[in-house]
Amino acid sequence: MQLRHLVACAALAAALPPAAWAGGADILESQCVACHAIAKPQGRTVEQVLERKGPDLYYAGSKFNKEWLAAWLQKPTVLRPAGAMYSRAVKAGAGGAADTIDPAALQPHPKLGADDAAAVATALMELGAPEGLVAKGAFKNDPPGGMAALLFNKLRGCASCHSAKPGAGGASGPELHTAGARLQPDYVVAYVSDPHKFDPKVWMPHLSLTPADIQRLTAYLMTLKEGAPQ
Repeated sequence: MQLRHLVACAALAAALPPAAWAGGADILESQCVACHAIAKPQGRTVEQVLERKGPDLYYAGSKFNKEWLAAWLQKPTVLRPAGAMYSRAVKAGAGGAADTIDPAALQPHPKLGADDAAAVATALMELGAPEGLVAKGAFKNDPPGGMAALLFNKLRGCASCHSAKPGAGGASGPELHTAGARLQPDYVVAYVSDPHKFDPKVWMPHLSLTPADIQRLTAYLMTLKEGAPQ
């Protein structure tokens, strides 16, 4: 067991009641760490990024909504159409046709029973973002306004990598048509403002958006709940 995993598990053990620790955190350590980082990686190389199997979870408690987590872990849906690394799952189109995603290159996420899913969701919510990464109250909860969808789909190019509804938009980034159910708005503000604060080697560009546009985009994403687990 790596030191960073020991530290993360020790923090969970102190924060959770015994039943939740024994269930949720044990599953995180025995299963989830094979694909996800539950403690902040130190000095991650480009090669490690390219081999990543799943997104980081060390700030999961500041990113996800607990109810969504518990439901999704029981019935996982595809969040990243081409997996954690787009280049590994793409087949070149024949005769000049567009590239396609190879389903055989994707590994489905394991399903958990209701009790284990609830325990893991509880454990993940204890993994809060490091200080200065996600500011509480960053989202002002103003309505998105008429420009928000245009910002997403046209002006800022978000739709080239993400989908705002099933079957539309890009496939190299996670879908966002469940963003309103899945994500906390303060996290969205922080990530859209500067994705490289979360991962210096992430391929999402720094868009240099104005604070007003960040608020509009976040408000728009919070309205997208289509296909969310029930």
